[in-house]
Amino acid sequence: MSTAIVTGALGGIGRSICEVLQRRAYTVIALDRTPGSCAAAHFIRCDIRDFHTNPAHAAPVAAEIRRIANGRIDLLVNNAAHQVVKPVQELETADWDITLSTNLTAAFMLIQEFLPELEAARGSVVNVSSIHANLTKPGFVAYATSKGGMVALTKALAVELGPRGIRVNAVLPAATDTEMLRAGFEGNPKGYADLAALHPIGRIAMPEEVAQFIAYLASPAAGFITGSALQIDGGIGARLHDPV
Repeated sequence: MSTAIVTGALGGIGRSICEVLQRRAYTVIALDRTPGSCAAAHFIRCDIRDFHTNPAHAAPVAAEIRRIANGRIDLLVNNAAHQVVKPVQELETADWDITLSTNLTAAFMLIQEFLPELEAARGSVVNVSSIHANLTKPGFVAYATSKGGMVALTKALAVELGPRGIRVNAVLPAATDTEMLRAGFEGNPKGYADLAALHPIGRIAMPEEVAQFIAYLASPAAGFITGSALQIDGGIGARLHDPV
C-alpha cells in the first residue's frame, strides 16, 4: 500500500485530497494545525511552520510520520496555505512572514525532511500553488509571491531530484468551491455568481476535481510529468479580458 502525506488536510481541498487518496488505497497521513477529523487513516495535529521555525516541536511529528510510513513515502501533497488580503501599504512584516513561511518555506522543509523516504519509494511531490502565481489582483501581493515561489521551487526541485527518482509538480487551482470561499461571499450571491461567470467554463472548481488531478499526477500514468505547473482553472487563465 502506498503512503501519502497531505498538509492542510481539514480545508475544503485538503479534505477532498484525503478522501480521493484513501479511495485509491493510499495510507493517508493528514496534517493540520487545527483539531478535527477527515477521511485519512492517520491525523496528526501540527503547524507545518514548525518544520521551519521550531524544529524541536516538529521532531515528534516527523518521528510519528516515519513510524507510520515505515521507510517510504510515495506522495507528499503540500496543500496547507495562509492567505492575507491587504493593500501593499497595509501589509505588515508579520503578514509577509507567516504567508511565505507557511506557503513556501515549510513546504520546502517538509520535502527536505522526508527526502530519504521519497527517494526510497521513487515517489512524487505535488505542490498546491494557485492561479495567483500567474494571474492576480490587488491585495494579494504576499499570497501571490508565495505561490509564484512555489512554482519556481517545483521546477528547481524537479531538475535536481529527477535523477533520484522523485517527480515534483505543482497544480494551480482557480476559484474552488470551499467553505472558505463561500464565507467570503456571504450575503453577496451576485458576487459569487459573477466570479463563476469569469471562468469560460461558467463555474468554479469543485474540490474533488482538484483532488483527482493531484491523484493523477501522483500515479504511474503521469510518470513522465515532472517540473510542471499545471493550471486547473476553467479557462480563466486563457481569457484576455473580463466579459463586458
